[in-house]
Amino acid sequence: MIRDLILKNRTYRRFYQEVKLDRETIMEWIDLARLSSSAANKQSLKYIISTDEEKNEEIFKNIRWAGYLKDWPGPEEGERPSAYIVMLGDRSISENYFWDPGIACQSILLSATEQGFGGCMFGSANEEGIRGVFAIPPQYEVILVIGLGKPKETVVLDEVEKDGDIKYWRDPQQVHHVPKRKLEDIILDL
Repeated sequence: MIRDLILKNRTYRRFYQEVKLDRETIMEWIDLARLSSSAANKQSLKYIISTDEEKNEEIFKNIRWAGYLKDWPGPEEGERPSAYIVMLGDRSISENYFWDPGIACQSILLSATEQGFGGCMFGSANEEGIRGVFAIPPQYEVILVIGLGKPKETVVLDEVEKDGDIKYWRDPQQVHHVPKRKLEDIILDL
């Protein structure tokens, strides 16, 4: 069961923008992140939820979509996320967030996937631009942004070829291919 959910939980970059997500659903997903493990149990992550179309447009302008797809500026209007979560680190609690963002994102995205939605994590965001959209006080560090929505693309996993190239790519039918290393290539028998 968990294997199926993990295999279905991909990084999606195109969505049915007209399929809206409500704040309460997103809060349920964040609640599961809240209940997940936290380094030293500090629980220093905070979240901003946006389902507002105008704010979503401003967030969209401040994130970079796909580093390996050099000629693709991101999804067109109508294929953009219908919601975003901005993940913040509360510096008044901790200056070091350890692995908490990864654990929290995985909890949020697995929850979204279970309900037929998907997302994309953005570590590559214009922090000052995001900060300006919400007038975020200085005590909070913008850690990352998660775009959420109903996926509008097919993402498939491929085996990494002998050349070792791990760059994701799109085929002519716009299927998104993600090369993954073989299990035996990541297990060390020392």
